[in-house]
Amino acid sequence: MAVKLKAPFDLDFLRSYGAVFKVFDDQDSGNLCFGVASNAGERYFVKFVGAPTVRYSGDPREAIERLKASATVYSDLAHPSLIRFVKAEEVGGGYAIVFEWTDAICAGRQYPSSREAFIELPLEARVRVFEDVMEFHEHVARRGYVAIDFYDGSIMYDQVTGGAIVCDIDFYQKSPYAGSMGLWGSTRFISPEERTDGAVIDEVTNVYTMGATAFALFADSDRSVERWPLGMRMFETVKRAASDEREMRHQSIRELIEEWESAKQADSFSAVCGIRYNGVVRNSDNGREIQRHE
Repeated sequence: MAVKLKAPFDLDFLRSYGAVFKVFDDQDSGNLCFGVASNAGERYFVKFVGAPTVRYSGDPREAIERLKASATVYSDLAHPSLIRFVKAEEVGGGYAIVFEWTDAICAGRQYPSSREAFIELPLEARVRVFEDVMEFHEHVARRGYVAIDFYDGSIMYDQVTGGAIVCDIDFYQKSPYAGSMGLWGSTRFISPEERTDGAVIDEVTNVYTMGATAFALFADSDRSVERWPLGMRMFETVKRAASDEREMRHQSIRELIEEWESAKQADSFSAVCGIRYNGVVRNSDNGREIQRHE
C-alpha cells in the first residue's frame, strides 16, 4: 500500500509482521502506523518511528527515544481497557511497538466517519465508555503515572464488549510531572496548569482531563448546559472536574467517580435515557432524541 513520506524509506521490514492492510501516515508525532495481518491470520497494529513522515518537523532521534520510553508505559499500565501491548523492538533502522489489532470505533474528531458512528451510539453506551476511561485513569494514578496528551482520539468503543479501549498513551509520565509536555495535547483537554512550563501536572490535573473528556463524549466539547444531554447533577459533577481552579476540582479520580455515581442515581439516569433496566426499556424514543440533540 502507498505511504506518504518526505523522502524514500525502505519499509520492507513490515513483511516480518505480515501483510499491510491499513496505513496511518498523517500523524504529526513522527510515527507511522500500520494494520498488518500475519500468515496465521492474526492482526496487529504496528507503530513505527524512524521514517521521514510528512507532518513531523522534529528530530527523528527524539521521536525514536519517545517511542522507546512509551514501551515501558504500556507495559506498566496494562489494564483490560488499554490496547493490548505485544512487543517492542528496534527494526528497520528505527523502532516499533506492536499491539493487538482492534476494529473498535474511535471517538476522535480526526476520523470523521468513525466519530459520527461513535456519536450515534446510545447514551448508555457512551456513559459506559466514559466510566471505563475514568476507571483506567484511576488505575494510572494508582500506578504512579499521570496522563499527558490524552484526548478523544485516544478513546475507542469496543463493539464486542461494549466497553472502552484506550490507546495512544505514549506521553504518559511518572507523577508528579513538571514540564511542557502538555503542549502536545488538544486544547480542548489541556488544563490551565498544563499551559505553564514547569507547573506540576498530577492526578488533580487528570481530574480536569476527565471532565473535558465527558464534555467531548456527550456534547462535542461544548460546556454549556444547553448542549448537555444528561442530568443536571451529572453536568455539575463534570463541570466541577473541568474547573480552571485546581482547588475546586475533585482531588482524585476516585472522588470524581464516586460523585459521578451519586449524580447518576440522583438524576435517575437509567429511566431518563431509555436504557434497559431490570429487563424493561424505558423512554427509548425520548432517549434517542436526547442523545442526537447537537
